[in-house]
Amino acid sequence: MRDVVITGVGAVTPLGVGARALHERWTAGECGIVDGEAPCAEYEATDHFSRKESRRSDRFTQLALVAAAEAVAEAGWLEDGLPVAPDRAGSIIGTGIGGVSTLLGNYKSLLEGGQVGPLAVPLMMGNAGAAAVAMKYDLEGPAFGVMSACAAGTNAIGVALRAIQHGEADVLLAGGSEAALHPLTRAAFGALEALSELGISRPFDARRDGFVMGEGAGVLVLEAGDVARARGARILGTLSGYGSTCDAHHLTAPREDGRRAAAAITIALADAGFDPTAIDYVNAHGTSTPLNDAAETAALKSALGQHAYEIPVSSTKSAIGHLLGAAGAVEAVATVLALRDRVAPPTIGLEEPGAGLDLDYVPGQARAMSVPDGRSARAISTSFGFGGHNAVLCLEAA
Repeated sequence: MRDVVITGVGAVTPLGVGARALHERWTAGECGIVDGEAPCAEYEATDHFSRKESRRSDRFTQLALVAAAEAVAEAGWLEDGLPVAPDRAGSIIGTGIGGVSTLLGNYKSLLEGGQVGPLAVPLMMGNAGAAAVAMKYDLEGPAFGVMSACAAGTNAIGVALRAIQHGEADVLLAGGSEAALHPLTRAAFGALEALSELGISRPFDARRDGFVMGEGAGVLVLEAGDVARARGARILGTLSGYGSTCDAHHLTAPREDGRRAAAAITIALADAGFDPTAIDYVNAHGTSTPLNDAAETAALKSALGQHAYEIPVSSTKSAIGHLLGAAGAVEAVATVLALRDRVAPPTIGLEEPGAGLDLDYVPGQARAMSVPDGRSARAISTSFGFGGHNAVLCLEAA
């Protein structure tokens, strides 16, 4: 089966515009959460789009386009052009909610006696991000959205892996985007008692009381290894494995024993051909909710055995909050860069580990990974979504 490599990454997050801003600022222990929320405060639509273009796309689509532009530039497509025929390239972009601001803005206008905009439907569709990216770069192959709550970005990347492995495409832009910071979504998640009342994201800490909502996007350029090597592309890493399962248990709560999450990890490892002891780092879902952090810890122990105690496990959400459907994609981007530098970024705010949460969660400050001589660094990145969706990626540095 074809190997699938990563030739570009892009991101827009609460730590800034750009994948490097995410990596460098998180590694330095900076936090993008302000007043209990994590907006992309440094993103300005007018820096990237004309006024007309801004009106013709929801914020979640804009973030996807900006992240994709960075990834495409790094992959060398801007100078050299699309490396394959248009029908051999595509885009798969996940989201949890899609164009919710467009939906609610038009509904407000309707209630006030105004008109619904003629572009309301195409702007609010969950597939709008994938479609916009495909149109921007003339990608005529597979192009669609994935919606699996907080696992959407990871599922999108995993589906893209399969499409390239099985010859449906040669190159794909894959990732996730979300921009759902709206009074209704705040109220809805608050009604679920899922949000932190204190507005603090501190995964695995005994005082954790819920997640902090954020927004952002992450996109990776995935290419068949033979295509990338033939054009002399600089390879950042390899997407080695993918696993996906369902708890089939509850709409919002994970299984306490984490057994189906553990199964997704095991499937991803087997897909990559990795023994659990070959993993050097875990980028955890780590939402800072009491149920998730405990279930995820149980899943890691079950899937990795004793090795789970011997490797660093950290949560990007401690620095940027929970980006919902974009979370897994942004975390994959962060993991690729962490593996490149062989540095495990910290879990910010972790001071008092919760009962039974006894893994190495990298509290306080970043730490060098311990990687055996003679091979590249390897990691898993985990995502778990409402509905019981579990998705795991295996990633390897170049």
